[in-house]
Order: sequence, then C-alpha cells, then structure tokens
Amino acid sequence: MLWPACQALRHFSTGQVYFKNKLKLALIGQSLFGQQVYSHLQKEGHRVVGVFTVPDKDGKADPLALAAEKDGTPVFKFPRWRVKGKTIKEVAEAYQSVGAELNVLPFCTQFIPMDVIDGPKHGSIIYHPSLLPRHRGASAINWTLISGEKQAGFSVFWADDGLDTGPILLQRSCDVKPNDTVDALYNRFLFPEGIKAMVEAVQLIADGKAPRIPQPEEGATYEGIQKKENAEISWDQPAEVLHNWIRGHDKVPGAWAEINGQMVTFYGSSLLTTSVPAGEPLNIRGSKTPGLVTKNGLVLFGNDGKALMVRNLQFEDGKMIPASQYFSSGETSAVELTAEEMKVAETIKVIWARILSNVPVIEDSTDFFKSGASSMDVVRLVEEIRQKCGGLQLQNEDVYMATKFEDFIQMVVRKLRGEDQEVELVVDYVSKEVNEMTVKMPYQCFINGQFVDAEDGETYDTVNPTDGSTICRVSYASLADVDKAVAAAKDAFENGEWGKMNARERGRLMYRLADLLEENQEELATIEALDSGAVYTLALKTHIGMSVQTFRYFAGWCDKIQGSTIPINQARPNHNLTFTKKEPLGACAIIIPWNYPLMMLAWKSAACLAAGNTLVLKPAQVTPLTALKFAELTVKAGFPKGVINIVPGSGGVAGQRLSQHPDIRKLGFTGSTSVGKQIMSSCAVSNLKKVSLELGGKSPLIIFNDCELDKAVRMGMGAVFFNKGENCIAAGRLFVEESIHDKFVTRVVEEIKMMKIGDPLDRSTDHGPQNHKAHLEKLLQYCETGVKEGATLVYGGRQVQRLGFFMEPTVFTDVEDHMYLAKEESFGPIMVISKFQNGDIDGVLRRANNTEYGLASGVFTRDISKAMYVSDKLEAGTVFINTYNKTDVAAPFGGVKQSGFGKDLGEEALNEYLKTKTVTLEY
Repeated sequence: MLWPACQALRHFSTGQVYFKNKLKLALIGQSLFGQQVYSHLQKEGHRVVGVFTVPDKDGKADPLALAAEKDGTPVFKFPRWRVKGKTIKEVAEAYQSVGAELNVLPFCTQFIPMDVIDGPKHGSIIYHPSLLPRHRGASAINWTLISGEKQAGFSVFWADDGLDTGPILLQRSCDVKPNDTVDALYNRFLFPEGIKAMVEAVQLIADGKAPRIPQPEEGATYEGIQKKENAEISWDQPAEVLHNWIRGHDKVPGAWAEINGQMVTFYGSSLLTTSVPAGEPLNIRGSKTPGLVTKNGLVLFGNDGKALMVRNLQFEDGKMIPASQYFSSGETSAVELTAEEMKVAETIKVIWARILSNVPVIEDSTDFFKSGASSMDVVRLVEEIRQKCGGLQLQNEDVYMATKFEDFIQMVVRKLRGEDQEVELVVDYVSKEVNEMTVKMPYQCFINGQFVDAEDGETYDTVNPTDGSTICRVSYASLADVDKAVAAAKDAFENGEWGKMNARERGRLMYRLADLLEENQEELATIEALDSGAVYTLALKTHIGMSVQTFRYFAGWCDKIQGSTIPINQARPNHNLTFTKKEPLGACAIIIPWNYPLMMLAWKSAACLAAGNTLVLKPAQVTPLTALKFAELTVKAGFPKGVINIVPGSGGVAGQRLSQHPDIRKLGFTGSTSVGKQIMSSCAVSNLKKVSLELGGKSPLIIFNDCELDKAVRMGMGAVFFNKGENCIAAGRLFVEESIHDKFVTRVVEEIKMMKIGDPLDRSTDHGPQNHKAHLEKLLQYCETGVKEGATLVYGGRQVQRLGFFMEPTVFTDVEDHMYLAKEESFGPIMVISKFQNGDIDGVLRRANNTEYGLASGVFTRDISKAMYVSDKLEAGTVFINTYNKTDVAAPFGGVKQSGFGKDLGEEALNEYLKTKTVTLEY
C-alpha cells in the first residue's frame, strides 16, 4: 500500500475529555499515523492492551512501537500473521492474551487473518484514505489525484473478508486543490483529520452509537498498487491530465519519462496559468512537443496546447536537481570549509549517525536513503539540524537533492554562506557616485523573485528633483506584468514555502529584513534623497529609520496573532465549543504615494507580511527606486520567490489593474481622495475585495493663547514644513487665538528666514526640493489662487531661483472660511493661518470640523481640561496635544470621513490583512 509518511509531525491538544464508556483496544499497524492514533486514544481514556506492529528495520523500531514501549504497553513485532493461509499459533496466542474488545487498524501493511479480525467483541475497524467505495486498494490517494477528482477524503469502515468492502462507520471529505500532491493532501487533511476520526469512531463504538452502512457497489472502483514500471507518462493527453498523473505519483512511485536514454522522474507539478516563459528546448521520448527548460522549471505541453511546469527532476542514480538546472554544465565545485563550518559538519555527522544507527561509520559516500532512511527520517533530520545548527532552516527537498553525506554538507555550507538561491539573483544596476558612496539602484520590475524588464520593453524616466536631471530609466509595468506578479503572489501563498512556513520563521525573515534595511540605511537614504528630494538627514531618521522600526515591530507580531474562545448557548444534552481563528487573506495589492516612498511601503507591507499574506506593490510612478532596492534586500533576507513583487509604472495602468484583479483579496492605498474613490469602486465591482484607504487631509491645528508660545511656533512650523510640506498629516490650517496671532506670525516668519534651502544631501539643509515639477506648479497655482481670493501673503509663495523644483516656505494670513486655501489641501510648504476670537472654543471647533477631511488634528494649550475637551470634539483619526507629527509604529494611524478608513501601524493594522473564521463544534 502506498502511504506517505507525513512531512511534518502534527500534534493535537484536545485535552482530557470524559466519556463514560471506554474500551480495551488492540492497535494493529505501524507508522507515525499509527503512533498518533495510539497516543490520542490513550489520552481519551481508552486502554490499549497491546500493540501489534512490524519488526525493527535496520535496527530501528517503528514510531508506533517506540511510543508504546515508552508507555509500557505490550508490543508484539511479528513479520507475518499466517503461513500457507493458516494463522501462526504463537501469533494467535499472543494476540488472544491481551483480551482486546476492539481491533483498531490505522495503517497496516500486513495481512491479518479473519479469526483475528472477527475475534474481539466489537470486531475491527480500518482507516482507508478514500471515499469508499471509490478507490479500494492500496494506492487510494494516488488514484484520487490521478483521476482528477475535486473531492478527496477518507473512510473508517468495519473490516470484513473483502478488500476494503466492509460497512462504513464514518467518512470525511475535503476539496482537492489544483496543485495538491499526495503529500500535500495527506499533510493538510488525511493525516490530522484521520487521527481525529479514528478516535471519534472508537468512542462511537464504545457508546453503542456506531453505524454500519453497507457500501454500494455503484461507483465502486479498485486499483492496484502503483509501481514504478506502471508510472511512465503517456504524453498524448491534455495538460491537466498530465499534471494529475505526475502529482498523483509524487513522491511515490514517481511519474517518469525517458530523456536522452535515461529514466527521469518528475516532481512538483503545477498547471501553468501565465504565459509560457522563454527557455531551452528539451526532447522527451513520446512527446510531440519538446519541453522547455526555463529559469523557473521544466515546462511541459499537453495535446490541447496548454502547459504545466515541473519543479524538480530525479535521475536513475537517485540524484535530484531543480528542473531549471537540467542543462547546467558539470558538477558544482566543492567548497573548502572554514573551522566554524567544520564544527557544523561534525554536528550534522552525529545527527546522521543517530538516524542511520545501522551504519557503523558515516563516510562521505554514505547515502541517506540507501542506508535505510525513510520520509519520516527526512523530517527528523531537518528538525534536528534546525535545533542544533543555529536555526538553519532546510527544506525536505534539500535532503532529496543531496542524498550523499559529502553532497549534503556542501549544500549546507552553501546555505550558510547565502549561496543557495534556486536561481541566482541577477540585478542590472544603475550606479552613481554620490554622497561619498557608490549607490547601486535596480530599475526593473521585480516579479517572482527576479528583476525583469517589462514584457513590452517600455521604460520611463525617473527624475532627480534637486536639478531636474534623469536618474535612470525604469521599467514601465504593463497589464501583462501585473498579471504575472499577481500570479506569482497567488502561487507563493497557495503552494509555496511561505504558505507552509510557521509564524516564528516568518518573523525571523522580517527581523532579518529589518537588519538589512538598517545595514543599508545610508544607501537607502541617499536614494530617497535623489528620487524624492527628501533631506538626507530626515530620510535617514524618518524615511528609513521608521521603516526599520516598522518591520521589527510587525516581525514581533507574527507569532502572536490569535483568535478567541466564545461561550455560546448549549444545545442540550450536547455541548458546543466555539472559537475564532485569524487567517491571512491571500495575495494583496499595495499602492503607495511619493512623499515617503520607503516608509509608506513599510507601513503597509510589514503588517501584510506579518499576517501571512503575499503582495504586489506599486510604488508611485515618480519615486520607484527605494522600493526596487527594497526588493533586492528581500531576496538577501531569504524571502521565498513570489512573496513580494514590485511593479513600477502608472496608476492608470498598473494601479487600476490591481484594483480590478480577481485574484487580489485586499488592496491597501495611500493617496488622494479622488483616486481612492475610484479604487474603491473598482475593488467593489471586480470581486468585492477588502480595502483600506488613507486619503487626503486638511488637518486643523488650534493654538490657544495660554500655550507655551516658543514650543507652539517650533511645533507649528514642523506641522506645516516637515518633509517640505509633503506630509499627509500636515497642518493644513492653523487657527491662532486673536491675542497671540500677530506675535505668532512674526515669530514664524523670523524662523523661516533662518531656514537653509538647498541640496538635500547637504547635511546643513533644512528644506529640499518639492517632489516633482508638476507638483511644484500646482503649489504655485495654489498660492496665486489664495492671493486672488484676498488672503494676505506674508512670506514666500514663489519658486526659488535655482535648478530643481524648490519652493519658498510660504505663510498666508487672513484666510477666511469660504476661501479655497481654507478648504483644499496644498500638500506643500504653505502655512494657512486664520485667527479666532479670544475664548471662543466651541466656535473654533465648529470651524475646524467644517471639512470633509479627518486625518489628523492638533491643539496647543497649557490647560489640560481644555485640551481634552477639544480632543474629544475634533473629528479626526489622530489628535496631537502640545506636539505634532508624533507617530509611532505601535500607535494606529488612519482617518475618518473622506480621509479614508482602515489603519496602518499598531495591532489594528494586522486586522486589515486578516480574516476571522468562526468554528463551532458539538461534542
């Protein structure tokens, strides 16, 4: 019987449950599945009076035997139960001696005589991994996939003298995913749910409630054991049939074809849903269309013109390679080990020796599997290396691809050195000598772990706002590029390593990424200054510094996302348990603005990744470079391919496609209110995807006459001029109490005159260029409108006469409530001041709230009661009291009214990228 050992040990903590009726059980079988069934039956209070399992193999006991021996349960290891059709007397006597009331066969490869099957009071029950009567026989899971069935499952049935024909006790089913393999189906459903079902079945028998439902003959099938000689691929079939054949034989016995006179086995099949990538043809015997060896794997073609991709290939000598490396010439040269690496190698040799206890000495030529190791031993090897070698995370496939000890050590060393990428990351940089360093900037789309040109070859200029020069040409993502990126993110979530990764490992990658951002902060800040005009010192502290903090903060959340248990009304005499689970959404889209290119990326993507999602991010068209540098660092951090994808380009093409894409499950957007409304509409019409929007603002700042004036001036200027005014929470309108109004304005103008406007890379610069030319022109027009409407231009309002997109810090007073300046956001270095009558608190609050925006707000006063009253009445997502711009990664950030909804930062941000599932069970 083909039965895969699971790839990861599953534990279930059901707690002690009281049942009145308990049975004496004989457990007949083997494997990790049998061991888990045994342990759970013991936990539930049943008494296992004997375990009957297979003899030790190569000096190693079966897991079921090990668990039973540890508990002191009698264990019997018979190589066979009968000879020439008759039960062996000694075996029968040993079995009868335990006095079992029920035989439980969770997984058994031996033929058990009928006098043993029928011997106990309650007979025998067997677990079978198919929905009987479909797929009777030993290769049930394989044939479920080979047949292309959409539903899989298992049966617990009463044993009779037929082959899997006994009456059904219970069945459970699940959906088959398009790229499920035998292992995937087993690990996700058949193994964990099968254990629970066997325990449930035993209790039903104990309580006298177990049904016996005869199997119908209609629809019944029987298939024999799939062997290697039967698993050759017949090529003249549709792609989906070929895919089902390959995945139905993965890992055992392995579907194969003849290539260059050698049997080659195919593993890791998936249907190709995107366009066929470029590759080198590979002739395969029997296939009319050659395969294509591409950088992602081997593409195979069905007779319907559709395609599938195979990830790994195994040769007759047992060596397994990534299919993408089929044409790679020669063997990889051996690396010389350092003293530290030698210590790791010795540690691994000890682990091998413990697992391969039948091998006297582990030598370079020792083959893991030829020495008797099984799939279960692969799991043990991977876990022990992780525990004893500093958290080194191997995958099961790494063991299959390096089965000899010498090759295994070489593979481990390359991983330790960071030389183990499936496909080496190739980056075409634009390099510049600037800021006393060489800045290396990627400029292509980043899709599925690789930097690639846009499919149609289109590019555009990204411009340095300091002098108006072109920094480089950047790939302009097309609709096809966006579709590829979404497909990569979806596949990484559903089928890739990311979706299987435990939460703490996800956190470890995010911590590593934060470290890399910090290690490269000077280069990132320089790129931010070049591409967005951010003052270097501010970029270093805020743009990059807060990005590092954000990833570290959310890395810590990865393993702390949890649901809750909920008491509900019981349906007597039964009991119910209701609990919630927090689950990731899937492939998400993130669209960010140009004012804080890296920080806005971090605010949204860190929460998205911590929740377990994958993402496609579109940076602002005018500031793509730090996002692409970030992509390079994610590869160095070890993020699996497809988890993070970056598509530079226009909002009208790439952004619109993301909002309409049916495979995107969530879209997070920061930008203007008008575009936010359009995005929300597209998200609703397409697939009702979840949306969070951080939109425009006209944040009021109220300064009372009892404030600390020096602080109010300093903070008030920061509220307006911070980051050149290109700040979503910038104070769009200042209300200054009449008695201090003139003094406040005078002090502000004096401070402005001392500000240095200039090159953002100059450490003494206070105020850099506006982000891009069109924005500068919009700000100048804004000032002209203010003057025409009768506001008083106290200072500035003009472009600085020098290269680049520089604007003077500007101050307007006498701004009345009906004016354009009072209603619309400038998003630039323009202070808009209105005075209010002394003591008129409620009046100024009405004016402050008379806006459709509600992102932030502020108040300066020494009177804490007044401050709290004002903070209660202000209609905004954030209220600052005697400070401004004080955001923190732990504090939720977001607006109300037409400033949007949803939160960035803090625990609340995680909920934007999670869904809640409620589970109710009856017992």
